[in-house]
Amino acid sequence: MSTNASRAAAAGPPEPGGPEGGDGCFVGIGAISTAILAMSRHLEVREVLQRIVTSARTLVGAEYAALGVPDDHGGFAQFVVDGVSDAQWRAIGPLPRQHGILLAMLHEPEPTRLDDVRADERFGGWPRAHPDMRAFLGVPIQDDDEIVGALYLANPVGREHFSAYDEELLRVLAAHAALALVNARLYERSRELTLAGERARIAHELHDAVSQKLFSLRLTAQAAAALVDRDPARARAELGEVARLAAEAAEELRGVVVELRPAALDEDGLLPTLASQVAVLNRAHSAHVAFTHDRVAALPAAQEEAVLRIAQEALHNALRHSGGTSVAVELRSAPGTKGADRGARLRVTDDGKGFDPDGVRRAGRHLGLASMRDRAASVGGSLSIESSPGAGTVVELEVPGG
Repeated sequence: MSTNASRAAAAGPPEPGGPEGGDGCFVGIGAISTAILAMSRHLEVREVLQRIVTSARTLVGAEYAALGVPDDHGGFAQFVVDGVSDAQWRAIGPLPRQHGILLAMLHEPEPTRLDDVRADERFGGWPRAHPDMRAFLGVPIQDDDEIVGALYLANPVGREHFSAYDEELLRVLAAHAALALVNARLYERSRELTLAGERARIAHELHDAVSQKLFSLRLTAQAAAALVDRDPARARAELGEVARLAAEAAEELRGVVVELRPAALDEDGLLPTLASQVAVLNRAHSAHVAFTHDRVAALPAAQEEAVLRIAQEALHNALRHSGGTSVAVELRSAPGTKGADRGARLRVTDDGKGFDPDGVRRAGRHLGLASMRDRAASVGGSLSIESSPGAGTVVELEVPGG
């Protein structure tokens, strides 16, 4: 069916996907209400996008759904899917470019309904691993006159084609999706401004606290140097004070740095940020660091930061202290707690010399273990550390979803 033909069909009687009888409109209103509530529960852009595409697929009973947000370079800044397995998504490969029917939906203000997308002249093919799709419904997401994204649905379940009623439901959903997406972007912009203010505050604290400690450290070291020859006992006492001041300065510096959420995490998300850091570590260290992952759903900001921080601490320990030749980092989806979205499971393994966790704790050399446990607990997560001399180390973290 051509685009024009499908629009003409919209003027006819309700098709198989439409409401049946006098109660159908109430069924549609209930489904729309459920979808809108699901979208409005989240404020993170990526979470909102995933909720929109999942709600769209559920609303019209489609086998597959996707939502594309364009960038300024002929591709998609974000492209989320529902109905495609993790294995299929990995096999499909990189995010699609804007071409064919995908591109058309970013420039046409009206929905497009097709009986077979492959027969449309704009169809440009898809990767070999791409699932087979026939019936197609595309709906733009508009903020005033600007198209900020597009919904793509394929293969209505139990039917040959999408109906005019499906199209109307998606129109309503897309209008609310635009509001949810704009609100999420405003929220993230507000949070960025708040973070900028927090960074300025922390920089001020860094100057006041740590610089004073370093100034005292310098004076004490100078005094110790002057006393080495004429009063060795006092020199030793001063050197002890140097060690104490250095430890305090390091601890305050660590506390300040930990407060700074990496900008890359806000801008790119957990997976790209962790992948980028692993790539940097591979160039900086002789040990090989491998990173494997699922297509993990977006997590709340606090959980993502906890996962990243614990990964950083575990990697630091593995590369600086273990003496191993390889480190494996895995990030997988994990079942959410009751009523929650899916969470994430992080696992960092090295083949190094290992250690006795109890012995390290008794000796006061925590290797960041206490801070990792505290950070995991602060977001409702669980952390386990398995190690023994000569057997390497495994750090595993599991955090719930939103």
